[in-house]
Amino acid sequence: MDHLKIRKITIEPISILLDEPFTIAIGKKHSIESVLLILELNNGIQGFGEAAPLEPVNGENQATVLATLNSIREFLLDKDVSSYKTIARHLKNVFWAQAAARCAVEMAMLDAFTRSLNIPLYRFFGGATGNIETDYTVDIVSPDIAARNAAKLAGKGYRTLKTKVGKDLVEDIERLLAIRHGAPGCTIIIDANQGFSPPEAVYFLEELEKNDIRPGLFEQPVLKGDFAGMKYVRDRTSIPVAADESVFTAADAVNIIRTGCADVINIKLMKSGIVEALDIAALARSANLKLMTGCMLETRLGLGCAVHLAAGLGCFDFVDLDPHLRPEQDPFNGGPAFIDPVYSIDDQLAGIGISLK
Repeated sequence: MDHLKIRKITIEPISILLDEPFTIAIGKKHSIESVLLILELNNGIQGFGEAAPLEPVNGENQATVLATLNSIREFLLDKDVSSYKTIARHLKNVFWAQAAARCAVEMAMLDAFTRSLNIPLYRFFGGATGNIETDYTVDIVSPDIAARNAAKLAGKGYRTLKTKVGKDLVEDIERLLAIRHGAPGCTIIIDANQGFSPPEAVYFLEELEKNDIRPGLFEQPVLKGDFAGMKYVRDRTSIPVAADESVFTAADAVNIIRTGCADVINIKLMKSGIVEALDIAALARSANLKLMTGCMLETRLGLGCAVHLAAGLGCFDFVDLDPHLRPEQDPFNGGPAFIDPVYSIDDQLAGIGISLK
């Protein structure tokens, strides 16, 4: 199938200042610093891929992604994108620590492949549904601002709100109380990003209970490698515990299942790549674990790909794909349509459906 072979590769950095800093318990980012990969096939069709690294989470940054993609340029030339799984597994064997860079390659290959087939990517993944609903994150802000933002989001139709915890117990509880006050009908998800020790995490939940706050999910309460600590938390609460930074690979998912330390696995494409994400999803479903999908600091391109995956598989109980950019800031057009809080995929799209502005 010579017409599906890669004949040209373009690699470009994307840097966009955020309106507000993106803060988690283990770091803060003031801008999106991702990398665009464009693969052009012999049939003239282009496929777009994005690597959106978040150094505190996956150890990659824009410079390392650019270096990785430039180093594999010659390997990719003349490869057939219909062999995306073989290519992805070879790259994983060599560049096992560069998940975001590998994700850009897989995304671009699958975008080009499904564009060539003239089908939307979510159909290729199974076509379970054309619509998915996301939550939205209330940033680490003062209680009055948190209450105001929560009320505004609830007014837009959001039914689930998320906030980061793990830096200051008193401030966290005040913010959660404010969110509940502003949006009393919304479910609240909390994400510690590894910010607690196991006893601290349990104490935090006890303090929330005293304040009549019951989160719908407790995401990554302890250090990513502390499976015993996560099990300690899970054994002491009926609130579902989610593993996020603990799961980058299918082997990590096996460890979660084997140790029984979580109820939910959070799949992020920038942690695992797409091919590995499909393996993780299959393992979780076979073990009756629930699935969550989340994001790093992607543009419309990376978010759109994650939407296609979640919609195509149709097995994600928790969706955390809130946009970080206003439409006018984003360098792309197209992809899944977004009207708060729902993404909708037009069946007339081919691939991810993204184009450069």
